[in-house]
Amino acid sequence: MITKNFAKGRTIAAAAAATLLSSISLPALAATPDSALVVAWNIDAISTFDPAQVGEVVTNELIQNTCDSLVDFDPKDESKVAPLLAKSWDVSEDREQITFHLNGNLKFPDGSPATARELAWSMQRVVLLGYGNASTLTEYGFSKDNVKDRIVASDDSTLVLKLDNPYPTNLILQAIGANRVSALLDMKTLVSKEINGDMGNKYLATNTACVGPYRLVQWNAAESIVLQANDEYYGEKPKLKRVLIRHVAEPGTQRLLLTQGDVDIARDLSPDDLADLDGKPGLKIERVLKPQLFFWTFNAADPIFKNDKVRLAMRYLIDYDGLAKSVMTYLGVPRASFAQLGAVGALDAEEGQPFKLDLEKARALLAEAGYPNGFEASVLFGTLPHSAPIAQSIQQNASKVGVKLNLERMANAQLFSRIRGREFQTGMLAWQTGVPDAHGNASRLVYNPDNRPEAKLTQIPAWRSAYQNEEFNKRIQQALLEGDPDKRNQIYYALQKDVMEQGPMAIMFQMYNILGMSDKVKNWTWNGFRVYYDVVSK
Repeated sequence: MITKNFAKGRTIAAAAAATLLSSISLPALAATPDSALVVAWNIDAISTFDPAQVGEVVTNELIQNTCDSLVDFDPKDESKVAPLLAKSWDVSEDREQITFHLNGNLKFPDGSPATARELAWSMQRVVLLGYGNASTLTEYGFSKDNVKDRIVASDDSTLVLKLDNPYPTNLILQAIGANRVSALLDMKTLVSKEINGDMGNKYLATNTACVGPYRLVQWNAAESIVLQANDEYYGEKPKLKRVLIRHVAEPGTQRLLLTQGDVDIARDLSPDDLADLDGKPGLKIERVLKPQLFFWTFNAADPIFKNDKVRLAMRYLIDYDGLAKSVMTYLGVPRASFAQLGAVGALDAEEGQPFKLDLEKARALLAEAGYPNGFEASVLFGTLPHSAPIAQSIQQNASKVGVKLNLERMANAQLFSRIRGREFQTGMLAWQTGVPDAHGNASRLVYNPDNRPEAKLTQIPAWRSAYQNEEFNKRIQQALLEGDPDKRNQIYYALQKDVMEQGPMAIMFQMYNILGMSDKVKNWTWNGFRVYYDVVSK
């Protein structure tokens, strides 16, 4: 595999990449063009570029660099927001209305004007389509019945959000304003591409149509993506004209391509790869803790995993410390709480990770649950480089208490489809929140407003796990509207401890965003919530 992929990748001018970058005059072997950033990344999870539907981390990063949101996370302090589409905003005294004043020179890539009217339509569209990302808005009171009255453009440069409760303003700015659901879409183009009332959804499966620093030129599934700088961009123009992302599934192949100079950045390196590259001349390792949790999720509709004690027993089969010192050395830190480190309301590192490998504890819990001799179950996992070794480690530990785990590896897109369809017993995958606040993950990993299969709340992992706890739901709603920060934090502290005992998933690690990079790449800028392609240079 390495030899085949490496031979294909020896020059960017080969095969499809040559077509995609035909306008770039490429140098000879082992060099990337000065005008382009070339990235090796596993991008097999991409299924759409519709901001109403995107749920994958990879696609979200691409959307953030092609479709500006109302506001942005401050690159230097992710807990703060900065202007983006909106140059300023006003908040009503009762905190139930936010008025955004947009920049005056907004244009779509074809040069046509982009206004608050298109933005209101774009945000209304998310709710009206009802895909997974609709919950980003519906959890704050927007619905199909009221969204056209509560997200409105008072003129071409003014957008008004009318809320149903006095939510924390900074939370609304983070959760909605800095989220892909506030992307400004090209209404005219999407209406013209509409099929059976889909508001352009099928068109956006392979295209972007929005205001942002880059635009999607081409996507070849499981092969490559090319982003081109948007000449009509209202803000400061990107430093590099193009971003080429090559689909490379194997971490070892990514390492080879990076060390040979065929790519500038490798995104999915294993700990061994990172250790090998760390300190090598001409290369560097970049790392930032991100709000992504890697967890083992259990289907509470399954006869075995509906039992709280079974799910708790599984947590004691995880060798957090051993994995942290081996597989996860560069990739993440042990974390069992749903609230990520750095979030408002999160437990500290010690309280947020009370578990350790304890086979006797697991065996006792299984006996209490009615499984003294264990059971047999399946574990689905994807192509993330750490998934297989973590699954294998747990499989070995489980066998010691009579639990036979059958491991099934698949492409990430297939894994997501199975999990979202509730077609699994257990599965391992990652989830990344969009806000530096405990509510971000509480509202997805714990809160489930409608557990019916027909609800299809596919962007809520608690729903995917068929898990609903009405008491937890009430406590999350209570925390959301609590005006006293100390009281709000106390609600979250207690909730995290209870969820670690009863919840639908065994959270294992909080992940780093980590990569290997050529030292010819300058100004690589990121935080836990954003990667800023437009400021990168060479």
